[in-house]
Amino acid sequence: MKEMLLWPNGAPGAKGCTKEDIPSIVPYIVNDGGNHGAIIICPGGGYVTRAFHEGEPVALWLNSIGISAFVLNYRVAPSYRYPYPFMDIQRAMRFVRYHAIDWHIVPNRIGVMGFSAGGHLASTLGTHFDFGCLDAEDPIDKVTCRPDAMILCYPVITFGEYRHHGSMVSLLGDNPSDDMRRFLSNELHVSSDTPPTFIWHTADDQVVPVENSLLFAGALRRCGVPFELHIYPHGPHGLGLALEEPSVSSWTELCARWIKEQGF
Repeated sequence: MKEMLLWPNGAPGAKGCTKEDIPSIVPYIVNDGGNHGAIIICPGGGYVTRAFHEGEPVALWLNSIGISAFVLNYRVAPSYRYPYPFMDIQRAMRFVRYHAIDWHIVPNRIGVMGFSAGGHLASTLGTHFDFGCLDAEDPIDKVTCRPDAMILCYPVITFGEYRHHGSMVSLLGDNPSDDMRRFLSNELHVSSDTPPTFIWHTADDQVVPVENSLLFAGALRRCGVPFELHIYPHGPHGLGLALEEPSVSSWTELCARWIKEQGF
């Protein structure tokens, strides 16, 4: 299937009509006659770009284990800061769920996956979701944007002590208020309604400190949310599928098992 616009009649807040002004999803649908779960993928890139190796290759891997996938082309800085990337992931979740039956997707088995800053975007959805607006004119806006599962890969989580400063500035500007930093430090907003979560990171990540994943896992535990956490001793930031890092590449096997345990 071809790239699909999230707002065919124009995205809210669009500043132009280039590809970077038009949020979209690229579908990778499993077409075997059965019904499947689906994952929306948020590639990383510090909120200034979207890394290819954390998009299509991941979608094809998900297809190989029987999961449909959608790569989200969300809006990024410098033209777009918060709330636009968040609006895009909210809309993507609603969009996929609204059309789920058409694509043989189980509507309550739609998760979100994010890498690095894309992990921040995914975890923002998982901690700041809503259940839709029943009075909305657009029927898609009536649909809940709560993900049924989260997969966070070396994620940016906090804008506190262990923040990735570049992602924070790209999303919120040079001098964000303390209130906005707390609002988007997602470890502070975990609740019992936060979806089950799979997390992995490397202990010596020199870009996004491993404390980001540890903080989120601790918050999930305190709220009684099921999670699985894997910390690998060594590995650079931004590994994606980690095909060239044998000591880390097991994350896909572990994640595949976890996804199936969630009923996807």
